Amino acid sequence: MEGNVSLKVVQTDESLKPLKIQDNTFRDGHQSIYATRMRTKDMIPIAEQMDDIGFWAMEVWGGATFDTMHRFLDEDPWERPKILKRYIRKTPFTMLLRGQNLVGYRHYANDVVRAFVDKACEVGIDIFRVFDALNDMRNFETCVERIKANGKHFEGAVCYTLTQRRLGGDVFNLEYYVNKCKDMEKMGADTICIKDMAGILSPYDAYNLILELKKTIGVPLHIHTHYTSGMASMTYLKAIEAGIDIVDTCLAPYAMRTSMPAIEPLVVTLQETPRDTGLNLLRLLSLGEHLENIAPKYKHYLAAHALSMIDTAVLAHQIPGGMISNLVHQLQEMKALDRLPEVYREIPFTRREAGNPPLVTPTSQIVGVQAVMNVLYGRYKIVTNQFKDLIYGLYGKTPTTIDPKVPKKVLKGYKRGDIPISGKPADHLDPELDHIRKKIESISCEEEDILTCAIYPTTGEKFLKHKYKLDTKSPETLKQTTDKKIAS
Repeated sequence: MEGNVSLKVVQTDESLKPLKIQDNTFRDGHQSIYATRMRTKDMIPIAEQMDDIGFWAMEVWGGATFDTMHRFLDEDPWERPKILKRYIRKTPFTMLLRGQNLVGYRHYANDVVRAFVDKACEVGIDIFRVFDALNDMRNFETCVERIKANGKHFEGAVCYTLTQRRLGGDVFNLEYYVNKCKDMEKMGADTICIKDMAGILSPYDAYNLILELKKTIGVPLHIHTHYTSGMASMTYLKAIEAGIDIVDTCLAPYAMRTSMPAIEPLVVTLQETPRDTGLNLLRLLSLGEHLENIAPKYKHYLAAHALSMIDTAVLAHQIPGGMISNLVHQLQEMKALDRLPEVYREIPFTRREAGNPPLVTPTSQIVGVQAVMNVLYGRYKIVTNQFKDLIYGLYGKTPTTIDPKVPKKVLKGYKRGDIPISGKPADHLDPELDHIRKKIESISCEEEDILTCAIYPTTGEKFLKHKYKLDTKSPETLKQTTDKKIAS
């Protein structure tokens, strides 16, 4: 009897539809377990076979890939989608876009945002998963305008976060998420994603949330979670019972740990049920063999400090894995790793006083670093520029009101003033592209290169000098080289 219960829980139309799968192996999979170090050349051998699987989409770009490729892999980020499009012609490409943050760590002016989205469409991105670290929908507007103008798919994503162990309370409750999803649907979202970056969405909360959203949202629903806490596969199963349309998975070698659930067990679980994916298990297994074969190249990036594959502590402190690794690195540099437990205790206080921002890039780093400063030097004795920007309002409106004592402490002497803004952050940013064009005119006049430097001014310029073999040349030689290039 018990074995049949789960198949009869929901009698909705959605329960009769095959579950759709987005594969994240080529982006979030290796970002989660290998610090985003997978090279394009290691994707190519299985690219055509991946295209034949029947995924709803493949995530191949965005997130940290842009940063890591130009800084550590000596690859031009703009080339990856172009190269992969030669092998993957049927399956849509999706990318993770941080709204006005794009693929960087601050808000960029509207001219940069528009140009970036246009160029991303040109190089092969079909679906844009857009989120904002504060769930401030105003930071979606410029991106969405260009996504729609290019005839591409806009997937609105709400960052899932909590202030207690389960869904509810005064801040991040059912009403909060339903309202955010309604706002995205009004903005023209083609699909809507619940983005659970820390793996803290528990199975029954997922069931209740998706069930409620199905009553109010008319576009397909997508769920993204990480295996960090160990709940992710159970969470997917309950979301599937509630009628979720699409889920994110990875091929098994790049799954679990702090990554997504593995696709192979899910395919077998749903076989001969109304939600059967129809995907071929044997084909998936052969793809996994390639990832196992290249694993020795990347194994030194795999976390090996603990026996457990999951971080059970996240069930208590709810801090995303990437944020923890940043905190550990920072404290090691300061020779203060023994104070990590104090930082864990400080984070909820700093976060609450800063308006309860979701702990996702870049706000997770902003809150985390400030918590470290508070522990080591006294509360708000040393304040980072990014934390000042957050309190001033340059990242947007926080989910709750910022503690009124905090701006008085942290904005004293702040370059923009001591009174926080309430308007749309982008309205306070001057155009940037013309300045960047002039800055790198001796290196390149290509739009892609200009955008790389706009998002990463220091490391981007260094990469371009290396790309064009200009590292050791004099400024006069650089100008001559560029003049020849423009003339040709």
